[in-house]
Amino acid sequence: MKTLKSFLLIAAIAFSSVLSASTNPNAEKAKTAESTVITSEVSKLLQNPTFLVDEDIYANVTLTINKHNEIVVLSVDSEDNMLEGFIKGRLNYQSLPKAIKKSDRTFVVPVKIEAELF
Repeated sequence: MKTLKSFLLIAAIAFSSVLSASTNPNAEKAKTAESTVITSEVSKLLQNPTFLVDEDIYANVTLTINKHNEIVVLSVDSEDNMLEGFIKGRLNYQSLPKAIKKSDRTFVVPVKIEAELF
């Protein structure tokens, strides 16, 4: 009887670990595709800054997508106020080319504005 209980316990543990290990690869691909669309659109929108950049500037931009499939900047993690205004001005309420299914997620996009070479 004791071996039967042990066998059932081992089977239950093995079965539960198999269920927890299974993932949905299509959902992961969709999430990655959404991130790629957002990153590429942010990159396009932030090209050609309107101010002189003499050294590389880095920032982390936290954004979300509203129900109209538009980018909404929540915060810009940078010490440069001009960069913060530039990023918000260029990104806020710009439409994305592809619809994002779940619009209640936030994304953190690292931004690098490269220095202009003369």
